[in-house]
Amino acid sequence: MDRQTWGDLAILAAIVEAGGFSRAAPVLGVSASALSHRIKALESRLGVRLLNRTTRSVAPTEAGERLLARLQPAIAEIDQAVSDLKTDRGRPSGRVRITAHRSAAFELVQPRLMQFSLDHPEINVELVIDDGLVDIVAAGFDAGIRRAPSLEQDMVSIRLDDGDTLDIVASPDYLRTYGVPLQPEDLFAHNCINYRYPSARSIHRWTFEREGQTLALAVSGTFVTNDIDMQLASARSGLGLAVALHRHAAPFLASGALVSVLDDWQSRVPPNHLYYAGRVNQPPALRAFIDAMRAK
Repeated sequence: MDRQTWGDLAILAAIVEAGGFSRAAPVLGVSASALSHRIKALESRLGVRLLNRTTRSVAPTEAGERLLARLQPAIAEIDQAVSDLKTDRGRPSGRVRITAHRSAAFELVQPRLMQFSLDHPEINVELVIDDGLVDIVAAGFDAGIRRAPSLEQDMVSIRLDDGDTLDIVASPDYLRTYGVPLQPEDLFAHNCINYRYPSARSIHRWTFEREGQTLALAVSGTFVTNDIDMQLASARSGLGLAVALHRHAAPFLASGALVSVLDDWQSRVPPNHLYYAGRVNQPPALRAFIDAMRAK
């Protein structure tokens, strides 16, 4: 059925409900003559008379009554759906799909989930952990969490933390056996545990900063992984040196399982940002999730 016919059927129902063209006209916002023209065109397309008209009244024909008897439940259902949509617009419910890299998922999202569930029991959160870059619109996500340089320029973003520093770490046994690097270039003589980015498929370059000088080195080693926990576990076993966010390495540094080196060459990583497409007509469920992530 074409859109014109569907629109005219809705007009037919409104005319019968109002009791005539002149009474339906102000409700529909068009003139009575325009409504009469639409109904005549509908009758012509369908090949059947739907309304009996006199100078004083309008009433459905038998064919019109049969048609309306089947149409009115569907029209009522559509009206209810629109009404429910307007009600839901102010009440957070439904599903929110989020993509986040692994550390952000565990450190920023997971700690907020319990309270969020208590505050918004009608919202279902789907969290997809992916360290690669994601086009959230194309992939069907409501929002994502990535570090600042990874964000698309047309996204709205909210900073969630202050970033972090990178530690170069190894086990005490490894350093006793192979020596302690004193300059970034010394790493070329060591076994370095590398990280491969899932999307770009490239190997992470180890970065260093000191007194305005910045270095980015492509170090080598016998092991590459795409998991930060595997990097640290391998470093603790004595396999080699690894680079890690300070917050990830801190517990092992405190226990003595790992030792940091090249501390005067520490570099920083950018803050995590929550990003999403547009500010207009946000679903209430997404708005509630954004507010929860912004809360300290």
